[in-house]
Amino acid sequence: MYEITMKDMPKIAPLFYGSSHTLTLSCLQGYMGRAWTNDLDNPISAQIVVGDFCFFAGIPDNGLVLNIHIASPSGFLLIIPESSDWEELIERAHPHKLDKFMRYSIKKEPEAFNKETLSANLKKLPDGFSLHRIDKEIYSRLLETDQLCDLCSVFDSYEAYEKHGIGFVAMHENNIVAGASSYTVYDKGIEIEVDTLPEYRRKSLALVCSSRLILECLNRGLYPGWDAMNKESVLLAQKLGYHLDKEYTTYTFLA
Repeated sequence: MYEITMKDMPKIAPLFYGSSHTLTLSCLQGYMGRAWTNDLDNPISAQIVVGDFCFFAGIPDNGLVLNIHIASPSGFLLIIPESSDWEELIERAHPHKLDKFMRYSIKKEPEAFNKETLSANLKKLPDGFSLHRIDKEIYSRLLETDQLCDLCSVFDSYEAYEKHGIGFVAMHENNIVAGASSYTVYDKGIEIEVDTLPEYRRKSLALVCSSRLILECLNRGLYPGWDAMNKESVLLAQKLGYHLDKEYTTYTFLA
């Protein structure tokens, strides 16, 4: 198996055509992530790892399925199979290290958002809280907070985040308690990450931060992609204007 350099990314791009996961674009377009293939000259199988996510495409290949790299602070990897054949191979290769569950794909509808509704959501920020764009200081503080670090941890540095990322956090008494940010980026959009400290949930903070981020994306001509880990995330997405597409198989790989 071979790790792919940026100049060879076009060789595996056709294997991921039709994928609903924009994280693969983040790697294929050279923003972040790593990729491998079974054959550099004539790839028929490929693997992409971006942040906590691992994607497989093409003809199922056992060597790629065994090629597990966990580089994010989370200590786990979410494996997304392209087909039932990939699922079978993954389950055979890692029979004791997988937790299977369903994630929820959200439709990509550029015209689905209502700016007036999103702007009205900003007024739901509770008294005593303030909204801030992620700057260098906030970026550093987020990386030091286990429950919020995913808001920017996939970026190699603040310089990379400043150049390509977008994000907003809610603060209370100078403490960062919630946020919405670009988990990943690609040429025409971002994939949104939303996190709230447990003790500050059910205060509309995720709704406010997400609304502000989506408005910023729309103003910049970027698509604010959303993929839901659970039904609560689906409900939040629907409040923002998104619509559910389908559920899909995901494996948590436990190191």
